[in-house]
Formats: sequence, C-alpha cells, structure tokens
Amino acid sequence: MRRFMALTVVGSIAFDSVRTPFGERDRMLGGSAVHFALAASFFTKVRVVGPVGEDFGEEELSVLTGHGIETADIERVPGGETFFWRGHYEHDLNVAHTDDTQLNVFAEFEPKLSDASRSSEVLFLGNIQPDLQRRVRAEANGARFVALDSMNLWIDTARDSLVKAIHEIDCLLLNDAEIRMLTDEPNLIHAARAVHEMGPRIVVAKRGEYGAVLFSPEGAFALPALLLEEVRDPTGAGDSFAGGFLGYLDGLGVAEPPLDELRRAMVYGSTMASFNVEDFGTERVRRLERAEIDARLSEFKALTHFEE
Repeated sequence: MRRFMALTVVGSIAFDSVRTPFGERDRMLGGSAVHFALAASFFTKVRVVGPVGEDFGEEELSVLTGHGIETADIERVPGGETFFWRGHYEHDLNVAHTDDTQLNVFAEFEPKLSDASRSSEVLFLGNIQPDLQRRVRAEANGARFVALDSMNLWIDTARDSLVKAIHEIDCLLLNDAEIRMLTDEPNLIHAARAVHEMGPRIVVAKRGEYGAVLFSPEGAFALPALLLEEVRDPTGAGDSFAGGFLGYLDGLGVAEPPLDELRRAMVYGSTMASFNVEDFGTERVRRLERAEIDARLSEFKALTHFEE
C-alpha cells in the first residue's frame, strides 16, 4: 500500500501574460512552483516555497489552498511585486518567445524553509539560480530523493555552479536540448551517460510534443506524448510533468524507486502535462478531477500497448 508523505517544491510563483495562435491571457497565475504543485497535489501533499508581492491576493492563493497545497512558506514581500513573464508562441508551440521578464521580488529571493519543508522526504528544486538550489539542498536535511530542473541560461552563465548542484541530487529533469548543451554531447544517450557521471541516478529528457525519455542504471524508457485534439498553451507543461512524476514517486515512499515504478511515474507526468496544455496557464489543471486522470492513463496504455 502506498503511504502519502509530503513533497516540497522551491521555485517561482508568477503572473504570466501569454499569447498563442489560439488566444491570449493577461496576468494569469503561473510560475514553476505553481504548475508543479498543482500537478503533484493529485498524488501527495505538497509544500510550496517561493516569494510573492503585495499584488498576489487571496484569489490566487486560494487556487493552491483549494487543492490542499501547504502555502505557509510562501513569502509575501511588503511593497513588492510578483515575478512577471510575458511571452508568445507561434504555430510551433515547442518554442516560447519571451517578450518581457520582470523578476521583481524574485530578484532578491532567499529561500526560507520551515521545519516541515526541511523534513520532506522528496524535494524538487525548480528552475532557480544554481547556488540557491545548492543552499536549499543543504538545508533540506530530511530529503531522501531530490530532483532538479534548470534552463539554458544557467548552463550558459553558471555552469560550474549548476554542475555542483547536479552532483548533489538524485534526478535531473531537463529538455533534451539542454542535456546536450550541458554535456556538449550531440547524442542523447551519450549525454545522459555524461549526466550520470555527474551524480544523478535518474535522468529525464523532456521532449515537448514528442514525449520524454528516462535513463537509469537499470535501463531506459521512452514515452510518446499523448495525441491531443486541443492544445492551447504549453506554458508550464514541463513543470506539470515534473509534478506528476515526483508526486507519484512520493506516494510510493521509497528512496530508490525501481525501473517499473519510474516507468509508471513517467506516464503520470506525461498525463499531467497533457492536461496542462489543453488550456491557458493553470485553467485546465485547477478544474481537473481524479477520474479524468485515471481515464487518460488508460488512453496512454492503449496508445503504447502492442502484442508480438
């Protein structure tokens, strides 16, 4: 029987303005920690660590608390404004074009973890500066399984710090281009092997509409993305994937999940990402029901099943 524990995520809480060929939204709730926490909340208890400004109100907070997410470690900065990102997508929804970034309170972010957050057995280090990730990792002394996300900016500007952070974790989640950039290896298998040598036992390469690939010492697993009729906004899909992936693993209560459970976690992650892209921001996931998740898992099984 699975025993539910608690999962801590440290990352951005934001307002996003997004335009795609299918519509646009202004100042909707977003950020890596938000997308991750909402996805993970369907499988385990989640604690969020991140800063917001005075413009972040009860309406936004209630989206998180309404899903049972612990928000005590969300720091409200007096007189501050919440991190803001404006971007757009053209018909290639795999490529986000940034039009404006305002770090605001995120520029001076110093993560503050409560005793409860420090004691969580599973920790997700969202896409923040690598030195901050290392600081949180050192402080979270209860974590038995730690995963990390990053981006090309940190690979380009803080690679040494990022490699040190990667050395201290169990699981790295990056998109396939970032893994190649990090390792300077054009072949994804060779690139994953180079990441293993940095420290993590598990490497997950996110591939957008083409699915995801997992590499572990026990073997590899490739999963296609679910075929969808409606894709409106991919913002936050990678963090939703990570939330489903780690939320499922947290419910297992094991520090070293075997390959068969890692495979299932990949399907849960891809399932949550598939819901995320069906509407703007958090709109689809916040109205999601568990029965819909179970039905989509069956769709994934049918898509990938074959007989010899």
